[in-house]
Amino acid sequence: MRTDFETVTFALADGIGRLTLNRPERLNGITNQMMRDLYEILAELASMPEARVVVLTGAGKGFCPGADLGHYSSGEAEKPLSPEHFQLTAMLHELPQVTVAAINGACAGAGLGWAAACDLRYAARSANFNSAFLGVGISGDMAGPWLLPRIIGAARAREVFLLHGKFGADEAERIGFVSKVFDDAVFRDEVDVIAGRLAASAPLAIRAMKQNFIAGENMSLREYIRVETERHQRTGASEDSRAAFKAFVEKRPAEFHGR
Repeated sequence: MRTDFETVTFALADGIGRLTLNRPERLNGITNQMMRDLYEILAELASMPEARVVVLTGAGKGFCPGADLGHYSSGEAEKPLSPEHFQLTAMLHELPQVTVAAINGACAGAGLGWAAACDLRYAARSANFNSAFLGVGISGDMAGPWLLPRIIGAARAREVFLLHGKFGADEAERIGFVSKVFDDAVFRDEVDVIAGRLAASAPLAIRAMKQNFIAGENMSLREYIRVETERHQRTGASEDSRAAFKAFVEKRPAEFHGR
């Protein structure tokens, strides 16, 4: 993967891919270039089995406040986006890796949609949230109304979008949007511990489990059970599963090799 993106950085170590929105001087506000950069990285990530977990976060003090309105109102010419670039949220949501949103600051608008697209969400105590779209007279993008009801329920999701307003990390935890809030001083370390635990899981099984969740959003129960059973039998026949069963009986940690 190339590393010279203008607005996003990516680093891979120990099975954990760290995807960082990198416009800290603008709290990582979105531009067309950021959309293109993120699209290219996500397209490559989908075929990178060495990345077991992907952590999405923001550089500096912000996660992503949505579109950089100052940038878009400045009249600065930008290369237009194609309709496919607006599938970013689906690409993020459907990545084969487990995705973790490490919400370190302002998370609003499209940034809220990107956080919702991840499998797991954790917030720094100083983070704040807002759907924001109605405040600037637009109906919204990045799939928030599709994703959020599946996380916090339909009525509460409508309230977040229709009665938009800023709320803090503790409220985000209370309504179930984030799983846990950590103090700022230890936030990134705590997320690293969670990412490390995920990366240490059986690679074939955790990918198949992620696929089960995606399938469950689009299938009838009977069709889902058929697909789930096929994956269950396939992962159960793997070397990793046999080794894990043996390790469990012998009361020792299992080692996984993705086979």
